[in-house]
Amino acid sequence: NLISKHSTMSTGQVIKCKAAVAWEPGKPLSIEDVEVAPPKAHEVRIKIVATGVCHTDWEYLYETKKGMKFRPFPLVLGHEAAGVVESIGPEVTKFSPGDKVIPLFLPQCEECERCRSPKTNQCRRNWANTQVGVLADGTSRISCKGQQIYQFLGVSSFSQYTVVPDTSLARIRSDAPLDKVCLLGCGVSTGYGAAINTGKVEKDSLCAVFGLGAVGLAAVMGCKAAEAKRIIGVDINPDKFEKAKMFGATECVNPKDHSKPIQEVLVEMTGGGVDYALECVGSPVVMTAALESTADAWGICVIAGWTETEAMNVVVEKILMGRTLKGTYFGGWKSVQDVPKLVDDYMNNKLKLDEFITHNLPLDQINVAFEHLKNGTR
Repeated sequence: NLISKHSTMSTGQVIKCKAAVAWEPGKPLSIEDVEVAPPKAHEVRIKIVATGVCHTDWEYLYETKKGMKFRPFPLVLGHEAAGVVESIGPEVTKFSPGDKVIPLFLPQCEECERCRSPKTNQCRRNWANTQVGVLADGTSRISCKGQQIYQFLGVSSFSQYTVVPDTSLARIRSDAPLDKVCLLGCGVSTGYGAAINTGKVEKDSLCAVFGLGAVGLAAVMGCKAAEAKRIIGVDINPDKFEKAKMFGATECVNPKDHSKPIQEVLVEMTGGGVDYALECVGSPVVMTAALESTADAWGICVIAGWTETEAMNVVVEKILMGRTLKGTYFGGWKSVQDVPKLVDDYMNNKLKLDEFITHNLPLDQINVAFEHLKNGTR
């Protein structure tokens, strides 16, 4: 978590504040004085109180074009956050200054065909624009040294203030601790929902979770909530096993400890394969292993790990024999309506969040946070 300490009352005016700017790919973030413009129609300006650092942020900065589509620089990264409404633009009816909120990289307009369908959470309001770092009018609200700074996924939470569309924002209860619930803006919701919503993990089932970072630990938590009988955590870093067991893993396996492929190990361990495999790494090789670790006839593999441009290898027979391969985006949650419910679940002790947090750092230590992320000390 990165905590922001900046306050001002400047409704209708440009706000000057600090932000971590990515000027170009592969270079550390630079703390800069930026200007955040007032919100336009159907937009809300928020003070970011806390933001998580997600692997997607790091990957975009340091591995852009490898597994990620190119998005324009300079930009402010960050998309997993919580804050307080500072001011609202014209025609905004659902938010007021002072509201506690979680910005959303996945909108929910509640009007389109996708929002009206129970089959998907993938609203496309402002999608084409926010994917390339601008809002509805084709421009960003953040500038630095006279230059437009793009907003990563339309959010940009590595800034003390940002502006988001009113359909990309969830209002949450006033007693929620923002430095904890910020994690529901991406990783925890994604992994938890991958198990609960997309996989629909059943009671007494056998599960394997590949990758025990935040998304994977949340997937483990989802499998436990669904009362799975056996939850096998898979990771090449054994330091993560203790925490995985605290979240509900019944056992953990390190692929490096075995001479044969991990999918063969899991099939042997389970007497034919797992019922559900959840891939939380974003590696095509691991995705193939996850699919092949499931039982034929009914095995379900859910891909939650993020990569945009790479292809995975699927032996057709693995599908023909009855397995299902599914993807999940933001864990299948309809963002605006479901994130406040997840906050409620946390406040009612039905969902862990505190245990995901390993470090709390100020914004000017953002590059240290990225180092922790890269080194797996998170």
